[in-house]
Amino acid sequence: MTDLILGIDGGGTSCRAAVARPDGSILGRGKSGAANILTDPNNAIISIAEAARAAYRDAGLDEAGVDGASAFLGLAGTNVGDLTRYVHDRLPFRHTDIDSDGLIALQGAIGDTDGAVAILGTGSIYMGRKNDVVRYVGGWGFTVGDLGGGARIGHAALQEALLAHDGVHPRSGLTDAILDEFKHDPRGIVEFARLSKPGDFGRYAPLVFTRAKEGDPQAIAIVTAGAASVNESLDAIMALAGAPRLCLLGGLAPLYPQWLSEHHRAILVEAEADALTGAVALAAKGYRERTGAAA
Repeated sequence: MTDLILGIDGGGTSCRAAVARPDGSILGRGKSGAANILTDPNNAIISIAEAARAAYRDAGLDEAGVDGASAFLGLAGTNVGDLTRYVHDRLPFRHTDIDSDGLIALQGAIGDTDGAVAILGTGSIYMGRKNDVVRYVGGWGFTVGDLGGGARIGHAALQEALLAHDGVHPRSGLTDAILDEFKHDPRGIVEFARLSKPGDFGRYAPLVFTRAKEGDPQAIAIVTAGAASVNESLDAIMALAGAPRLCLLGGLAPLYPQWLSEHHRAILVEAEADALTGAVALAAKGYRERTGAAA
C-alpha cells in the first residue's frame, strides 16, 4: 500500500502515532516512549520511529513502509532552539512536517473554528485561534516554564516532602506518602530528582490532586499555586481567542476545573477529538496541498 500518511503526537510522557489513508481514515495506531525534543531529542527520534512502526504493525502493514509515508508531527519542545531541524533531518519519513503538540491539540479539539485550548499534562501550553491566526502562550519547558504542569506539581511535592522531613513545614498525608516511598531517606529524593526528567516528576501530580481533594493542606497549597498560574495564562490566551470556547486537554485536564476561576469554568466545552486525530487531519491537509488530491 502506498501514499499513506502518519499523524504523530509526541509529548513528554509518551508518543502516539496513527497511520491513515490520504483522506484521513485511520488504519492503525501505535504508542511508544517520551518524545519531548527539548529535553531529549535523540530519544524523541527513537520514540517517534517506534510509534510509527507500531502503528503500521497494528494496521497489518509492513513496518518498513514508514519510509514512504507523509507525516505530520506535533511535538513538545518545538518552540525552543534549533532542535526541530535536528529531529526533522533524522526521521525516516518521505515527507515530514513538524509543529507544536499544541497545534495538533487545537485542531483536534475545535477543528477549524475559533477558540482556545489549554494542554495541561507533563507541561503546560495554551493556544488560541482567531480568524485563522493561531497564537501561543507558554510551553517554554520545565526548566523555566510549564507552570501548573504535572512536572512542576510533582517537583513541588518532592520539595514539600523534604521541607516536612526537616521540620520546616508540617507533615501531611501527601508528604508522608512521598517519604514512605523513599523509606524516609531524603537522599533518595535528592538522587531521584538529580536523575529525573519532567515526566518522572509528573507522575506525582495525580497523587497531589487526589490529596488536595481530600483536604490535605500541603497538597491544597501546591494545587492552588498551580491553578493560579494556569488562570493567569488562560486570561492571556482567551484575550487572543476569537470565541469564548475553551477546551482543557492533557492528563491533568479532568483534575483542574474545580480549582480554576469561575469565568474560565463557565466557557469550558468538550473537545471534538484528541490531538492524534488533529495530527492526522493536518497530515491529510498537507498531503492534499502538496499533491492536489481531492478532500
